[in-house]
Amino acid sequence: MANEKYDVVIVGAGPGGYVGAIRAAQLGLKTAIVEREHLGGVCLNWGCIPTKALLRSAEVYRTIQHAADYGLSAGAPGFDLAAVVKRSRGVSARLNNGVRSLLEKNKVDLVWGEATLSRSGEITVSQPLSGAAPPKGALGAGRYHAQHVIIATGARPVSLPGAAIDGRLIWGYADALVPAALPKSLLVVGAGAIGVELASFYATFGTAVTLVESQDQVLPAEDAEIAGIATRAYREAGIRIMTSARVTSVQKAGDSITATVEVQGSQPEKVTADRMICAIGVTGNTERLGLGECGVKIDKGIIGVDEFGRTNVPGIYAIGDVAGPPMLAHKAEHEAIACIEKIAGLHPHPVQRDMIPGCIYSLPQVARVGLTETEARRQGWDIKVGRFPFAANGKAIAMGETQGLVKTIYDRATGRLLGAHMVGAEVTELIHGYVVAMNLETTDIAMAQTIFPHPTLSEMIHESTLAASGRAIHIA
Repeated sequence: MANEKYDVVIVGAGPGGYVGAIRAAQLGLKTAIVEREHLGGVCLNWGCIPTKALLRSAEVYRTIQHAADYGLSAGAPGFDLAAVVKRSRGVSARLNNGVRSLLEKNKVDLVWGEATLSRSGEITVSQPLSGAAPPKGALGAGRYHAQHVIIATGARPVSLPGAAIDGRLIWGYADALVPAALPKSLLVVGAGAIGVELASFYATFGTAVTLVESQDQVLPAEDAEIAGIATRAYREAGIRIMTSARVTSVQKAGDSITATVEVQGSQPEKVTADRMICAIGVTGNTERLGLGECGVKIDKGIIGVDEFGRTNVPGIYAIGDVAGPPMLAHKAEHEAIACIEKIAGLHPHPVQRDMIPGCIYSLPQVARVGLTETEARRQGWDIKVGRFPFAANGKAIAMGETQGLVKTIYDRATGRLLGAHMVGAEVTELIHGYVVAMNLETTDIAMAQTIFPHPTLSEMIHESTLAASGRAIHIA
């Protein structure tokens, strides 16, 4: 297949890449996608999906421990870590196969290997450095040509200076998803989404977890009030939390690490743990692609693009994590569709970043869209804020999930929905209500007039809106 010509070649088969490839094929563009390791990318194989499968096991295990609260008898609960991990890997494998089927159905050519670009639209594909075996029917090494090349290579975790991820004592998120044994103690550095999700999983199964965050609150990107409720829940689950804290050095012993943690206003503390997870962030995969030689602008691992994924070099595009935050699968997918539709001559709307929801699947869950209360006030909005607690919702009480809050932020003058923030059971399944409302430019009046089913958790969306105007029915 050397010198095969395409309309579009996408490098990277993660959520952005494979969605873009399918949409391109739907629009009649001859399309190929290059992948070097696994279909579905990090999200499907080592991120979103397997993490949620592990957390589901943790959630069920926690529920079994409280069976008596529901009038049930389940005996002494136990767990098989290998089986928990095996289930998680099986979920990923199933979806991996599903991506391959979708590409085949849409007649997208899969090219297996490492891609390097040139200005002429030529893509040279070599054998993958990972040694990963190609799926059946995949094309191999050679030269391919495309009028449009889209970079969708994702991102990888970064290490603390002087404490490189080694897969044995210091783990990245991928290592943390396939533990051979449960560590008795664990230091998690970074209390963003990845950090708190992994901390929740391990703490639920009995590991003594210490969570360190350099900012002054856990979940630094979240609304402070919501983060505070989540923090209390994490502590009740036995997680030790250290905020305004930095790990300044890490020493390895035979089967443990000792980290020096400097907490603002306190003396440095030595924290010893069996294992350490580094969850301080990620950087874009831009190396070995030939982007520099093509003249593509890159800043700190992020490719510069416009609202449709176009770089400064005609014919080269970038989407997803490698194109900058927020580094979320659903953001990558929508960027992919906007980019492809623009290439195809359609008139897509650019992705509106202020309407991208964020979901965290820790125990409890956290979800958001739009501005936090602090951000809204800092930007000069005159706001009204509505709050409704899980403890006042009939469905939450019936579920035995009374810890949580729904918080809604509106512009006082126009009723415009500026932000919504949630913490509690299943809030990742509720946030879409606010996302749809925001996308349709719904006002507080329209939301108040909307009829929500009873008894459901979704009623809290309604009640928090009513509360913003002092009209909530089910709280005093």
